[in-house]
Amino acid sequence: MQQLINIDVPDLEAALRFYTRAFGLHAGRRLGGEVVELLGGQAPMYLLRKPEGSAAAGSDTRRYARHWSPLHVDAVVEDLDAALASALQAGARQEGEIRSANWGRIVQIADPFGHGWCLLQFLGRGYDEIAD
Repeated sequence: MQQLINIDVPDLEAALRFYTRAFGLHAGRRLGGEVVELLGGQAPMYLLRKPEGSAAAGSDTRRYARHWSPLHVDAVVEDLDAALASALQAGARQEGEIRSANWGRIVQIADPFGHGWCLLQFLGRGYDEIAD
């Protein structure tokens, strides 16, 4: 199964600047004037320009204030401190302190469009440290 990550944003150019600076991704194709493909991760990401207030799921509408979702993306990084600094410099907001566990370190951030992300640095054997 191939996976694609789609991220709704109200401002395509601002999102392109954020994701290339924060995560070191680079622009691939532009698909019309409403979509930019981002490459450099394990799965392609697509920034989709969707205006605030436009139809979302069911009867809900899109909003870009900080929001909770049961689905988010973890960005696995080699150096959590450096990745966090890059994300913050690009415009992310840190949400809480860096937490450590026997499998690694993690910190929650929000992008400028209200989407939650976790930066994750595996240590030792990563999740194998806690696997049954």
